[in-house]
Formats: sequence, C-alpha cells, structure tokens
Amino acid sequence: MNKDIKIYTDGSSLGNPGPGGWGMVVLEGEKKIHEQGGYDKNTTNNRMELTAVMETLKYITKHHKKDNVAIFADSSYVLTGIQSWIHNWEKNGWRTANKKQVLNQDLWKELIALVRSYRNKINWEKVKGHSGHIHNDRADEIAKSCALKQE
Repeated sequence: MNKDIKIYTDGSSLGNPGPGGWGMVVLEGEKKIHEQGGYDKNTTNNRMELTAVMETLKYITKHHKKDNVAIFADSSYVLTGIQSWIHNWEKNGWRTANKKQVLNQDLWKELIALVRSYRNKINWEKVKGHSGHIHNDRADEIAKSCALKQE
C-alpha cells in the first residue's frame, strides 16, 4: 500500500560562497521518520538548496519508491527551475533566455536525472521560509548546523 510522504528541504550558505549545509525532514503522514543533512566547505546557497532536493530524491528512490511524495521547499529558485525553467534550458542547450550559461548546470542535470528515474509523480510545494512552520524550520536548523560544521 502506498504511503503519503512529505519531505521538507532547505539549504544554507555562510558567505555565499562559503561553508554550506543542507537539511531534510521526512514525514510519513504527520509522523517524523527521518532527518538528514550534509556539508560542503565552499558553496553557495542555491547549490545547497539544489543539493537538499537531490539528496531527498536519492532517499525516496531508495526507501519510498512506491509512495506518494510531496517535496516542500522555500526556494523559488529550485521550485521554479524544476517546474518551469528546466524545459527551456534543455531545449536551448543549457542557456537562459538571455543566452547565458545556466548556473549550477551540473546539479540541475543530476536533479533532472533523479526526477526522471523516480517512477511516481512528485508534488512540488512552496513553503514560506522562516515563517514558523515546524518542519521547514527544522530543515533550516539542520542546514545551518551542517554549514557551521568544521572539517
């Protein structure tokens, strides 16, 4: 039987570029079942936002490949990119409407491959950042604590 999985993602960078982190909070129904985060010593906020979603897709492909999934993010960059911009970028040889190279192209290509490999529909949802939403705030907390990690 398919379950309803909700995942909240966030990315953070201190300095932009600088040390960065990403975080995710996974819910089955309303029960928290998993939290995860990661670190990059020299990155940008947008790269960490993309990484959070990529790691989420890797997680659901491994653990929830038959479930109904909603991914909640506060990044307009990620959500608009994956739902709208990506189609034209691919058609235009990874160039923007202004004919410039798409930034973070390596991550966008990996993200697209992960989305296409996931057999079920993914619902993409916008959540307002820093608005008191418990699960989004927790993903943000994980991302920021990972960005502060010293390696």
